[in-house]
Amino acid sequence: MSLATWQDLCVDAREPRRLADFWAAVIGLAPRDGEPPVALDGPTSGHRVWINPVAHPRAAKSRVHLDVYARAVADLEALGATVVLPAEESGFGWTVMRDPEGGEFCAFLREELPAYRLHGIVVDCADPASTAAWWGEVLGVPVTTHDGHDWHTLEGVTPDEVLTLDFVPVPEPKVGPNPVRWDVQGEVGALLDAGAYRKS
Repeated sequence: MSLATWQDLCVDAREPRRLADFWAAVIGLAPRDGEPPVALDGPTSGHRVWINPVAHPRAAKSRVHLDVYARAVADLEALGATVVLPAEESGFGWTVMRDPEGGEFCAFLREELPAYRLHGIVVDCADPASTAAWWGEVLGVPVTTHDGHDWHTLEGVTPDEVLTLDFVPVPEPKVGPNPVRWDVQGEVGALLDAGAYRKS
């Protein structure tokens, strides 16, 4: 039994309309007209991404980033992204990039693209095993542990059958708020009893 269910994804932006247009094109969503915050709508409410206005600049590398599918890195650059580390240099299966406001994300190239192109939300953790276990309990899904690697995955959390939450280890401490995060629906008291806490 879950303590909460997925609601939607949120991204902070200093120029929300500009970043909304970028992420709508990258992920395959439709931005609403009107004043910020800007909703990017998809096939269900659980696919929605909110682009929220903030005044402060990014203080440090975000502890949460998005993994997306793309046909070519050049397509993302044409939308305003920049390359940080090409897959050809890293040897990994993805290219590390930045969005127009400097937020990192990873691009995985595919010849055939799905309509909804967000396939992973990656969370940097000091203790990925325990963080994944906590969220697995909250969302009521099992944790997949990858043999030989200290990273852990939750599947079936959102309405999209491909999208995963991936918890990976990092050595540095968290600094500042995460500009990328998700909303859930649940009882606040139950979440506090499970170990959550209120932001001051």
